[in-house]
Amino acid sequence: MTQSSLTLQISKLSCGSCVARAEKALHAVNGVDGVAVNLASETAAVSFDSPATPVTITQALSAAGYPAVEDQVKLDITNMSCGSCVARVEKALAAAPAVTDVSVNLASETAIVKFFAGATTPQAVAKAATDAGYPAKLHSEAEPKDDHKAVEMAALRRHLTIAAVLTAPVFVVEMGGHFIPGVHDLVHQYIGMQTSWVLQFVLVTLVLAWPGRFFFTQGLPALFKGAPDMNALVAMGTGAAWAFSTVATFFPALLPAGTRAVYFEAAAVIVTLILLGRFLEARAKGKTGEAIRRLVGLQPKTAYKMQDGMAVEVPISQIVVGDILRVRPGERIAVDGVVVEGSSFVDESMITGEPLPVEKASNDPVTGGTVNGTGGFTFRVAQVGADTMLAQIIRMVEDAQGAKLPIQDLVNRVTLWFVPVVLVLAVLTVIGWLIFGPDPALSFALVAGVSVLIVACPCAMGLATPTSIMVGTGRAAELGVLFRKGDALQALRSAQIVAFDKTGTLTRGRPEVTSVFLNAGLDEAEVMARVAGVEALSEHPIAEAIVRMAQERGYRIAAASDFSAEAGFGVTGMVDGQTVMVGADRMMQRAGIAIEAFTDQAIKIAAQGQTPFYAAIDGALVGLIGISDPIKPETPAAIKKLQNMGLKVALITGDNTKTAHAIAAQLGINTVIAEVLPDGKVAALRDLAKDGAKIAFVGDGINDAPALAAADVGIAIGTGTDVAIESADVVLMSGDINGVCNAFEISRRTMRNIQQNLFWAFAYNTALIPVAAGALYIFGGPLLSPMLAAGAMALSSVFVLTNALRLRWVVPAAPVRQGRAEMELKEATA
Repeated sequence: MTQSSLTLQISKLSCGSCVARAEKALHAVNGVDGVAVNLASETAAVSFDSPATPVTITQALSAAGYPAVEDQVKLDITNMSCGSCVARVEKALAAAPAVTDVSVNLASETAIVKFFAGATTPQAVAKAATDAGYPAKLHSEAEPKDDHKAVEMAALRRHLTIAAVLTAPVFVVEMGGHFIPGVHDLVHQYIGMQTSWVLQFVLVTLVLAWPGRFFFTQGLPALFKGAPDMNALVAMGTGAAWAFSTVATFFPALLPAGTRAVYFEAAAVIVTLILLGRFLEARAKGKTGEAIRRLVGLQPKTAYKMQDGMAVEVPISQIVVGDILRVRPGERIAVDGVVVEGSSFVDESMITGEPLPVEKASNDPVTGGTVNGTGGFTFRVAQVGADTMLAQIIRMVEDAQGAKLPIQDLVNRVTLWFVPVVLVLAVLTVIGWLIFGPDPALSFALVAGVSVLIVACPCAMGLATPTSIMVGTGRAAELGVLFRKGDALQALRSAQIVAFDKTGTLTRGRPEVTSVFLNAGLDEAEVMARVAGVEALSEHPIAEAIVRMAQERGYRIAAASDFSAEAGFGVTGMVDGQTVMVGADRMMQRAGIAIEAFTDQAIKIAAQGQTPFYAAIDGALVGLIGISDPIKPETPAAIKKLQNMGLKVALITGDNTKTAHAIAAQLGINTVIAEVLPDGKVAALRDLAKDGAKIAFVGDGINDAPALAAADVGIAIGTGTDVAIESADVVLMSGDINGVCNAFEISRRTMRNIQQNLFWAFAYNTALIPVAAGALYIFGGPLLSPMLAAGAMALSSVFVLTNALRLRWVVPAAPVRQGRAEMELKEATA
């Protein structure tokens, strides 16, 4: 038995004992003969025979706590034309050594392949697809996608034009008599039937050998390898029609009496119609990637770099981290960075969805692709290229568009066997007509057999899922919803419960002054000037909220002295010779200050989720201040919308039970789980899912990361922490939770679109194969012409693509706030 070898990169090796444990785990695998683990290079070289496999070897490493490192490569693949091609490419790539996962996308003509690092190379993975008859290049090595599509479109247009020009005379001569009386008589009178057939032979041979040669150069090798695809069906169908017609033209004695006829026009029209279908497919496919092109278009091609005190225009490719760039009024910011000098208002709506421009001054971050207002400033470059936020957004959208949903596995399994089954059915159809058909049986058998081959091409099956994914995720990105993981698109549709974190998700995430009650006759501006003066000396978030409220209302902030703070009680200070105290009820009670005058108000605001704080001046109570983390303005409508969509809404928070229930009551949320730690949120999700319900969890903080990862679908607020975003399946680019409604809407519409496409594709093939075989003829109906079969096949693919493109105009389930950048984008691409 041939011995195999495998070299793997291993993670979590830290010392000699780790090496020993890893080697022991590998030696324990039945079939492993030799092991060498290298701590310095963090690799393991393994020699093995059956029954050991790369899978059992890597499983042993994972069980020992030293998992093999996985890498990923994106390939651009050519020559894929149908669902069976996708299945064969996936099969070839999956069979390559050390490959762990494969996702092939027919619409984008790409494959994302995961493999064990060190055990193989991206080039070797690409070679596996190439050897299977589908040339593959690493995505970075290939032509830019737009250029590739433009070349493909130009070639298809040229081949279609040539085929149409050559086919037109054949069609008119052979089929004209069916539409215009007397055409056949004129042909016979002035040209003669034999001469007409010879001219048709010349023209159709040119069609098959020139624009139609692709079907033969790709289809016949696949057929001989035992893996026939759509091209093989077309090649066999048109080749059979051409061959029979050629024999009838030049060697009629070889045919049985009464069977002499030509079908040159069928072969030519089939090629022309299929080229037309592919041309329309290519145009539609180009539109499926519109969202990516729009995002790429947001990045400027040049920027003004400061050199020797002068702003010099340079290509963006020459900008490096640390450069100082000048941004002029109205310009798009080139890359991410931090403001050094100057100030302005920047429209960040393309990132956050917030409609109002954000003020930027020294030390404030700016994001590439956003639009500067009327001011000017310089900033230091912090991220360039693939590290910028815009590049990360584009990468997330591309990953989601290239994803393979669970539903696609079923489609691929079916299409892998579909073409061989069609070949068998075509053979049986021919045999059936030869045995049971009327004279001329051979002619009927040929027509029916060719029709079966052509009408059954599974193009629409292969396009049904990936085109909908590409358009749906692209539209989602335009609405500020990024699917980081493509399978979340299908999982979200199945979710029945949406669980929300409270702080920063349903609420603003920072305390605000939401109520002020004062003794009769007191002026709010004067009282709050003293209170804010004392709080200005504190760094507590509550103090910041009071100071911020005073500033927003234009109150004077008085100077304070003799400041002191006591944790859990409050603060004290001197303002204008008076002692000012601000704190909880326990602070007032300890100081002997009566608070009964505001008991009713305190009970009322506590029921609303506000925390009461009292203010006293020179030992006399002057007022009550309610502090809370206020609900975001859009939250109530978003919760109501989700409930109207048939979803159950739950609140899971670490806040105290009283506050959580108060917030939930205001929002109409019935299920509340409060006072839970981060791990407790995961347990809460399990409890909600005990009846088998699928759960989506929405959060924004570091403490939400475990729950985001544990939920069936984790949805992170884009204004939250990086940890939360990395743990999520879906990212909302703004803090507006209307994005949750839009995520569900896009998911449901996309999955419904996929189901429509699959129904059409499968129902079409199931229904038309018997018709093509002659089922209607038995009952006195017509025999399906191969030309009509080709037209129907092309129409099926065009229908699927057109249906998928409807997702470009999905209306958001909840209003999406737009700023100038988004409006400019829509105008530019209208």
